[in-house]
Amino acid sequence: MSGTFRVTSAFLIRWPSGNSEVGLPARLCRDHLIVRWTPSATGATPAPSAATEALLTPHYTVIAVDNRGAGGSQRPLTGYDTATMAGDVAELATYLGFDQFRVAGEDWGAAIAYAVAAFHRPRVRQLVFQETLLPGLAAGPGLPGGGQDPSLAADDLRTGWHFSFFSLPNVPELLLAGRERPFWTWYARRQMWDPSALGEEDIDEMVHSAEQPGGTRAIAEMYRARQTDAEQNRPHYADPISCPVLAVGAQAYLGDEVSKQLTQVARDVRGAVIPAAGHNIALENPAALAQVYLDFFAGG
Repeated sequence: MSGTFRVTSAFLIRWPSGNSEVGLPARLCRDHLIVRWTPSATGATPAPSAATEALLTPHYTVIAVDNRGAGGSQRPLTGYDTATMAGDVAELATYLGFDQFRVAGEDWGAAIAYAVAAFHRPRVRQLVFQETLLPGLAAGPGLPGGGQDPSLAADDLRTGWHFSFFSLPNVPELLLAGRERPFWTWYARRQMWDPSALGEEDIDEMVHSAEQPGGTRAIAEMYRARQTDAEQNRPHYADPISCPVLAVGAQAYLGDEVSKQLTQVARDVRGAVIPAAGHNIALENPAALAQVYLDFFAGG
């Protein structure tokens, strides 16, 4: 089942889901899992995540959300800070009848998932935080928020150059117009352990989101709101979340840096590093990723 939900008078959010149980009253559903996949930075919800979702849906009601500015959801002019987008997710869960739920996210989806767990604490049973680092926290060398690592190539995204680029006013919109496919294809594959795991159909779906009117603007607005995210999150960093957290990194990308950072802002953190994978784990090693999720969920 898929559907749309009007969060405000000017904004619709879409959720595509292959799990027919979503339409049942909450009391009849199994455990609920709201996920947000974000390969590269496009905000698209591409087909490759379906490989992981297919391994989860026999056990959980899975809702894969297109956040504002992404996929089939609308692209309003404002509201791209993670606290606001976390509010969208919480409102959607209420609309679907989910009082409590698990939330999982990758890259920008993880930043939003953390905000859901921090700003809506009573509702989140477990959090999966995957392949990103939170703004305003210390990080190791060669990582956003950390010092320089001379071993990294200049175009390696772990240097954080893209944070500066996408934060520039108007420049990304100007330079990427009509060039979305070559740019985002290169961008996604540059972060992967196995670039061939990103197929043409995956690129089609990813790029389609970026090519929509306001698509590049919506992507850039998330980066432009990063300082706001840090300021809004700071009180929650000082009061660590108590729900169990699975911090997932890729062997060929962020590795155990994800769990190292999450221990600063969460009380119960379990780390996992997925082998044979770069930043887009759901494309490169979906079976291993799904198994780590299932083991974590079963542990309470």
